[in-house]
Amino acid sequence: MGSTVAEQEEKSVGRRNLKGMKLFAGNANVALGKRISEYLGIELGQMTTSRFADGEIQVKIEESARGNDVFILQPTCAPTNDNLMELMIMLDAFRRASASKITVVMPYYGYARQDKKIKPREPITARLVADMLTMAGAQRILAIDLHADQIQGFFNCPVDHLYGGPIIGEYLVKSGYRGRDDVVIVSPDVAGVGRAKALAEMLQTSFVVIAKRRPRPNQVEVVEIVGEYKDKICIFIDDMIDTGGSIISGANALLERGAKSVIATCTHPVFSREATQKLQESAISEVICLDTIPICEEKRVPKLTILESAPLISEAIARIHMNQSVSSLFHDWR
Repeated sequence: MGSTVAEQEEKSVGRRNLKGMKLFAGNANVALGKRISEYLGIELGQMTTSRFADGEIQVKIEESARGNDVFILQPTCAPTNDNLMELMIMLDAFRRASASKITVVMPYYGYARQDKKIKPREPITARLVADMLTMAGAQRILAIDLHADQIQGFFNCPVDHLYGGPIIGEYLVKSGYRGRDDVVIVSPDVAGVGRAKALAEMLQTSFVVIAKRRPRPNQVEVVEIVGEYKDKICIFIDDMIDTGGSIISGANALLERGAKSVIATCTHPVFSREATQKLQESAISEVICLDTIPICEEKRVPKLTILESAPLISEAIARIHMNQSVSSLFHDWR
């Protein structure tokens, strides 16, 4: 198969001249920021974040940013409101520090699930957050697997949309799931068909779709499963796993109807409340995710496999800085 995408990215980043670029990381995922800085071969920018006595966030940039191409890493994961507010304050600080360009690197885009009005008097929070970020000073957005593609259009600035599927696909290929007749990819809903189809093509297999309905948030009922899945290893792919209820319900429905086993994969490990424990106790054999959201040690159960996103993000950052194509990273992934 040759060298992997991750290996190619690491080599290409190392050959680049990244003069004039600075990378800063908020408190949402400092460990990922450090790994990205290592791949890029630059020091992580110095910045101090503290709080006033009443809980208000204070940000101080400890080095000059004047005239620099600044990248701010801050996924808006839990605690979402704190991380989002910290990001907006950082944006304002760098804008006032005369950075030449400010790119927000949001591996995980919070508030994305309300991307349209379904019922009267509902907000569209995905658009609200986009407006807030651009007003605060964001000139470009870099995100991985947005919950809905239309979120890109909510911004009045360029958005580079990365995909986590190829990273998951490479892991599955290395694990021996490519080209097997007893493997099928599963889309947990109709909206995820494109993602499932791309992974199926990468693994040279077919895919099935689960039709479901949500009687209320974080609850799901499986209505029908479209496609051939009996006596096969079923590999779910989704953009996120939150409480785990949806993926577990889908896995149980497949197993009850004759599937051999179930593997769950996602880009964003939201893992609210007792999600990882539920997944560990479920019939799912393995849970695969990226490190876009930090996972504390208590949630790192034996079934969980965490893949690295830093090589991909690093390459995308380098390409943006050098005014090179980012979309070409995914010419085989649609």
